[in-house]
Amino acid sequence: MAVVPSSISVLVLGIGNLVMCDDGVGVVVAQRLQLEYRFADNVEVMDGGTLGLDLLPKLENITNLIMIDAVETGNIAGTCVRLCGQELPFALETKVSPHQMGLKDLLAVSELMGHSPKEMVLIGVQPGSIEMEIGLTSEVEAQLETLISNVLVELDNWGVPATRM
Repeated sequence: MAVVPSSISVLVLGIGNLVMCDDGVGVVVAQRLQLEYRFADNVEVMDGGTLGLDLLPKLENITNLIMIDAVETGNIAGTCVRLCGQELPFALETKVSPHQMGLKDLLAVSELMGHSPKEMVLIGVQPGSIEMEIGLTSEVEAQLETLISNVLVELDNWGVPATRM
């Protein structure tokens, strides 16, 4: 396994609520990454659930952040997106579920405290349903491999390869 450059500290953060159908997709992807891949010591993959501001300590020493979440894009269910830079604040303005306001607040407070990651990317998918129901819709479930692949590509672009177990 390649060594992650010491100047990089990466958090891969799956966000969502597993009892709200497709809203749980970020958590599902994070769990799959934890089970199926090994990462260097400078990389943490975390199920952030709906913790919001409780995640603030996790951002203190992070240089690179990948968030995985359901994202309202206006496209058909299952459409995958990659958002970064100025696209992120806009994406977080469109509320898909209650935890998204927590994510917006988390990033804002982190920036105010001087702990904002240098690089942030949101890997997302348009939900088909965020009703109170356990399990993903078929449209979103069909995109799990794509979402995982998109996260791995992002990590690889940062010089942080993963090894499949």
